[in-house]
Amino acid sequence: MRAIVFNEHGPFENLQEAEIPQPEAGPGQLLLRVKAVSLNGFDPMVMRGIPGLRTPLPMIPGADISAEVVEFGPDVDQSKFSLGQRVAINPSNDRGMMGETLRGGMCEFIAVDQSQILPIPDDVTDVQAACLPTAYATAYRMLFSRGGVKSGESILILGASGGVGTCCIQLAKAAGCHVIAVTSSKDKAEKLKAIGADDVVDASETSYVDFVIDKFGKPRTKGPTGGVDVCVNYSGGDSWAECFKVVKRDGRILTCGATAGYDPKTDIRYIWSFEQTIIGSNGWRQSDHERMLDMIAKGELDPVIDRVVPMSDVQSAMRDLHDRKVTGKVVLTVPQ
Repeated sequence: MRAIVFNEHGPFENLQEAEIPQPEAGPGQLLLRVKAVSLNGFDPMVMRGIPGLRTPLPMIPGADISAEVVEFGPDVDQSKFSLGQRVAINPSNDRGMMGETLRGGMCEFIAVDQSQILPIPDDVTDVQAACLPTAYATAYRMLFSRGGVKSGESILILGASGGVGTCCIQLAKAAGCHVIAVTSSKDKAEKLKAIGADDVVDASETSYVDFVIDKFGKPRTKGPTGGVDVCVNYSGGDSWAECFKVVKRDGRILTCGATAGYDPKTDIRYIWSFEQTIIGSNGWRQSDHERMLDMIAKGELDPVIDRVVPMSDVQSAMRDLHDRKVTGKVVLTVPQ
């Protein structure tokens, strides 16, 4: 079968189309024909090599996948599936993550455990389904399953033009929140407004701390006035200490990563003085993935897609994602 593989870490030119053996469905697995796969922020990182992450080589990238059922392996509960059925895949299992430590979906066929397979609703396209679950379900779990975000709250999203950031904008706006998006890209400001941001702060020109205090007032320890209800900060680094200055009393700081540094300074006086809560969130659960499919089917969510290109364009797509020239998902279609 045709697949995109890299045999060693390094430049994106290492991504090559190759003919490799087609997998067979083992016990409890289904053989799927891949229809589409989308990129995530970790894909360029895995390609170049992540310290401490042992990636078996050769590796096939791609975690967010839509496919159709073509064959049942032994011991599959065939009452739950049918040949030709359109399905989505939860890329994470107890053995690892597809595209990181397990072979991903940038290929014609893939064998997947039946427990990882979800039916795609009729009103969801293959391209839409391939936008899930990594960024959207991660954002959903952080905001709602863990963070308890609710209608009417103000939510500040740092790194808003990134993959999880754009998902947070859409989901928070759909929930009835006032969304303030922070980006360092002036070119992406209008795009962020178009997908639901009420305010966009260009961090290259304006301090988001000054913006929030000017618009919402300075947080007060004696009452629930000033500042925002929620700050999403999955960047860490230098932005971490600043975010506590704009979260109101009883507010929350939500995090699901540390893309800019995992060991930042924290002034804990803000935490106890303003009774702030820091809530961590790690990935998603299958129920979060199911909820995202349901929202798309009901018209409550339309994934932001930067482009849809053939699998053969993977080098340029991966490079643009790495260079932050992308807003939303890049979806690669697999030749049928």
